[in-house]
Amino acid sequence: MFSKKDLDSAGAGNKTLTIIGEGVVIEGNLYSPGTTRIDGVVHGEIIAEKEIIIGKEGKVEANVRTKDATIAGSFTGNMIASGEVEITSSGKFSGNLTQKDALLTIEKGGIFKGESTISEDEKIFEIKNEDKKSAILNSQKSPALEFQ
Repeated sequence: MFSKKDLDSAGAGNKTLTIIGEGVVIEGNLYSPGTTRIDGVVHGEIIAEKEIIIGKEGKVEANVRTKDATIAGSFTGNMIASGEVEITSSGKFSGNLTQKDALLTIEKGGIFKGESTISEDEKIFEIKNEDKKSAILNSQKSPALEFQ
């Protein structure tokens, strides 16, 4: 399930590793101060301060803000990344990508359908405390599950 690279990237520099396993479905907002690996399904908004890894079985339909991203599964939405974005041979990216520098890699077999832009506006790459609070508050507004 994890390669050595994945485990190394979740190492000492990244204090938090968030894993959304196969079979898990999340609808809503997700904030992670470290690396986030998704092997399940996520719909909503994701802020990952370090890196987002979408595994081969992962499916993400979201607006994402992150530093680095590796897509081996399916991504649909808008992504703002201040660092590197890699679409592996099994990865599918559909949407808009905004980066600080031209650091997009697409392996043979990988699919990119959408628009890639480079922005010099440093503010859009910053993850502010308001963004973190917004993710937390929006997730708290969701109705609680009721069991009968």
